[in-house]
Amino acid sequence: MLRRVAVAVGVLILPALVGCATHADRLVKVRSFYQAGDLAAAEHLLNDDLAKAKDAADVLKLEKAMVDLAAGKPQDAEQTLREVRDRFDELDKPTAGETAWSMFSDDNRRSYTGEDYEKVLIRSMLALSNLMTGGSDAVAYAHQINAKQQEIVAAAADKDGQNPKLSYKQVALGPYIHGMLREETHVDYADAARAYQQVVYFEPDFRMGRWDLERARNGHHSQRGHGALYVFALVGRGPYKVETTEVPSTAALLIADIVLKSQNKYSLPTSVAPVKAPKVVAMPNDIDNVAVSVGGQVAGRTETITDVSRMAVEQYDAIYPQVVARAVVRRIVKRGVTEGAKAIAGVDDRNALNLLFEAAEFAWGAAEAADTRCWGLLPDKIQVLRFELPAGEHVVSFAPARGEQAIGSAETAAIEIVDGQNTYVMVNFPDRKLVGKVLVSR
Repeated sequence: MLRRVAVAVGVLILPALVGCATHADRLVKVRSFYQAGDLAAAEHLLNDDLAKAKDAADVLKLEKAMVDLAAGKPQDAEQTLREVRDRFDELDKPTAGETAWSMFSDDNRRSYTGEDYEKVLIRSMLALSNLMTGGSDAVAYAHQINAKQQEIVAAAADKDGQNPKLSYKQVALGPYIHGMLREETHVDYADAARAYQQVVYFEPDFRMGRWDLERARNGHHSQRGHGALYVFALVGRGPYKVETTEVPSTAALLIADIVLKSQNKYSLPTSVAPVKAPKVVAMPNDIDNVAVSVGGQVAGRTETITDVSRMAVEQYDAIYPQVVARAVVRRIVKRGVTEGAKAIAGVDDRNALNLLFEAAEFAWGAAEAADTRCWGLLPDKIQVLRFELPAGEHVVSFAPARGEQAIGSAETAAIEIVDGQNTYVMVNFPDRKLVGKVLVSR
């Protein structure tokens, strides 16, 4: 009997022995170095993690793409983003084997396929990266932004027509880039106007969208002898995941009950203890916008075209009952396995060895870690400013601001404006100073 007990307890404890540092732990130093502007140190840590953490390779590559972009290597960033985009599309959903194994350990055993907001933002960052290298594929990437969002929402409908993702907000950046590039042709103004109409609809608080729409309707790109300067700003520290201990909601328990009934093996108990679950949270930020100046005069301030943190939190909240439900099902499966092991070993609740099984089950559950894998170097907001300048070279400065008050030192760049054409600039201000370089498309 003792041998049967030892084997049974060993089966329970084994999954508890394969724990490792969470992605949230790995990301702390990377975020710290990145936001402080030490891109070399951030890249070194990421390369080290990539060599060791195969389960998080794809999401670590997303972090590396952000480091490359800030460092002035948009082509490298684009290549990496495209690779992860294709990888996520290929994985799409975890395999049955991964799902089963995760029930005996935790969701870190599943291939990470990206959160919905991450899949959409990969395409957003692809479009911006490509703009910095000529923009030959920017329109295609821009179209993918909302196409992916619509695909995600459509795929979430169940057989009863219920769809938690119907609340997902469309992203204005895609049609904005489309309109911007069509307007530059000086021919496709009607197409540009349709795109800007979408921008106004998707993001009504984006004031410049109405000006863009009016300009396109009037068939006017820029006054003679002038070109348009677009400043894209990655502003603030973006969302990330933390581990929480969650009391299952009624919605989560209902989902868990449906899953358990479909398995015809376990049932939902009358009470369920709190479970570990990952939660997307937004960071507090000091910076509101970037003030752009030419010749010592403020030409304008960037405005939000995509609120990344809000998008991430709202989308994740919509599916959070499903996340918690999966943790509840896992807890019940583990309890069922424990009871099965006790039966095999011939141990009941009155047996002194029962305490050993209870301790093993507790250790098994305690070894769980919430899956905190996420794209942790995203900005809080993607912002943009458009204004016209005379053709020729200009020294333009960029300063982080809270409201209309500068809160950090300005960075400058010499920028060439071409008559009748667009020039694109990207700056990255996760905090009060520029991280990396001012990227210029020409």
